[in-house]
Amino acid sequence: MKYYQIKDMNVSAIALGCMRIASKSVDEVESLVLKALDLGINYFDHADIYGGGKSEVLFGEVLGKHPELREKMYIQSKCGICNGYYDFSKEHIMASVDQSLERLHTSYLDVLLLHRPDTLMDPKEVAEAFDELYNSGKVKYFGVSNMNPMQIALIQKYTKHPLLFNQIQFNVVNAGIIDNGINVNMDNNRSIDHDGSVLEYCRLNDITIQPWSILQASWEKGCFIDHADYVDLNNTLQELSKKYGISKTALSVAWILRHSAHMQPIAGTTSLNHLEDLCAATTIEMSREDWYRLYLVGRQLP
Repeated sequence: MKYYQIKDMNVSAIALGCMRIASKSVDEVESLVLKALDLGINYFDHADIYGGGKSEVLFGEVLGKHPELREKMYIQSKCGICNGYYDFSKEHIMASVDQSLERLHTSYLDVLLLHRPDTLMDPKEVAEAFDELYNSGKVKYFGVSNMNPMQIALIQKYTKHPLLFNQIQFNVVNAGIIDNGINVNMDNNRSIDHDGSVLEYCRLNDITIQPWSILQASWEKGCFIDHADYVDLNNTLQELSKKYGISKTALSVAWILRHSAHMQPIAGTTSLNHLEDLCAATTIEMSREDWYRLYLVGRQLP
């Protein structure tokens, strides 16, 4: 496993996303957590809405059985998505954190992310919430999710706490954050800046990008691995997987890790074997030529 030094945290290059564990038993979640730690994964991503809170409940039950594990891991949770609206009010942020802490059986979060942009937010309220959460020891660090540079800058203007993470969608077939940077001064659709150059903004401001849906083409199509709409991509992945000695799945994650922004992919699997396979991505470094080859074939619209 590779690690990144972020403030005083030495975090694994791959994080375990806990959205899907809500459908599992406590024993199954326990096995998954122990397997992740054994593989060197020490960063666990939650949100208050995952499974309606059940994902955090199950994870908390595992910590209840193994309290010694808490100091071996970093726990991140997110808040702000409600039923049909978003809420970054101080009251909601504070209540959400307290509820997450109770479900997780822990006294603090290592990181809290604001989950989706709330256009009605008062950034001064957000800053007040961050101050109280930090001063009380309930949250050590903060970040955002699915935000563009101006939204991040607006929050950062009012809070003294650096925003350390931005969790956004990114994979070999959803590579919009790099398209306009590659198509500069060109008259085509991919030269359009859809996100305010969020990749460059995050790099300039020491914000670690956490890619989500790292193997998913779309909600409708699901995973792009072995998907009939992505034949050329899968043929290329198959060829390169033989070259590097890892699976197509692991190679897809290695493509993300190869970027010099040092992104931290969120692996949302609940399969022990799949998780082990994904971690093989950290054992190789893809060549520049192979990275661009996959980028180009991945951007071919099916």
